[in-house]
Amino acid sequence: MKKPELLMPAGDFNTLKIAYNYGADACYIGGNFFSLRANATNFSDEELEVAIKYAHSIKKKIYITANIFAFNDDLEKIREYFLYLNKIKPDGVLISDLGVLRIANEILTDVDIHISTQANTTNLSAVLFYRDLGVKRVVLARELSMKDIEFIKSKVKDSIEIETFIHGSMCISFSGRCLLSNFLTGKSSNLGECTHPCRWKYEIQNKEFEFIEETRRDEKYTIIENERGSYIFNSKDLCMIEHIDDLINANIDSLKVEGRMKSELYIATIARVYRKAIDDYVNDKELYKNNKDIYIDEIKKCTYREYTTGFFYGKPNEKTQVYDESTYINGAKLCGIVEKVDDDFSYFTQKNKFSVNDELEVMDKNFENRKVKVLEMFDVDTGKTITTCPHSKQKLKVRFDNKVDVGLVLRIV
Repeated sequence: MKKPELLMPAGDFNTLKIAYNYGADACYIGGNFFSLRANATNFSDEELEVAIKYAHSIKKKIYITANIFAFNDDLEKIREYFLYLNKIKPDGVLISDLGVLRIANEILTDVDIHISTQANTTNLSAVLFYRDLGVKRVVLARELSMKDIEFIKSKVKDSIEIETFIHGSMCISFSGRCLLSNFLTGKSSNLGECTHPCRWKYEIQNKEFEFIEETRRDEKYTIIENERGSYIFNSKDLCMIEHIDDLINANIDSLKVEGRMKSELYIATIARVYRKAIDDYVNDKELYKNNKDIYIDEIKKCTYREYTTGFFYGKPNEKTQVYDESTYINGAKLCGIVEKVDDDFSYFTQKNKFSVNDELEVMDKNFENRKVKVLEMFDVDTGKTITTCPHSKQKLKVRFDNKVDVGLVLRIV
């Protein structure tokens, strides 16, 4: 049985290391230019080079996003950027724009080209078109069903790789190619500046369906609805953890998680759960079946929203939307990620408050969770003994009743 790649997002070097540490085969990241997450931390050119070297040193893959829809003024800068990427050699570059693809084919001689989900690839002919242009992989649109994906992969076989999203936020337009943010705020989602107006809290003001948003009360908009429904909605998040069997049997090459702006706890939790589920199904189908409740419980131990299977098993209906709120549920709190171990002490940066005698939960890489008790704690900067750590980003030196290795996540559930 072919084991698919588990592909995780990383918004900075810390989340990159965490994703790999908890089972990702590959990560996708963005540079400071031409990436569709302008509000993420992103990587400078120098940081990209460090990240690529790190990934390759531990036998992992890394992909760079360059999936904006470009204007004429962007083209020369894109050319210069691709010359640099061809030099530092990531494993792939994600592209949406055909003009950018033309430049990539000219310059990226040592780097694979992937077509981003932003290109809205929804059919076999489009996949074959990209294959004939030398593309290595296509990230299919989120709007395809499992049958659609199976059909495409059965036709292209191994001549081109297929990647699909399996977890994370859903956009209101075809795979995120949306104009709503640009229309309402002047910030384009196709240039990486989405303000997520599909999740603002609106209220109808009168019979003409004028509405306002609660934090923008001086601005009025009009709801337009046709036979397909309203174009403003608040989708549940995608989650396919209970359908890993279908994904693997469809021969999809790469299973992708959304979220380059997600937290360290989110990345660790989701990577570890999907790693476990994929391995369980490949090694023992009955084990995977029996562990489904465990997977769901673990996924809820981070910040999450209600879940849906999106378009995989038919078009979404009213049950896939959230009507009362757009806030996230906090299933657990991150305390820190161990950076160094010295004798009996673990060193890390505080993310949430805890105290001496508290029990924290360690996320071991083997999918086990274990409790450790805080026996002693010091403020690294002052060297003073402390009994609690109320200040965010406080540098801590902590002695637990059991060893906690470097890179492991500590949380309060």
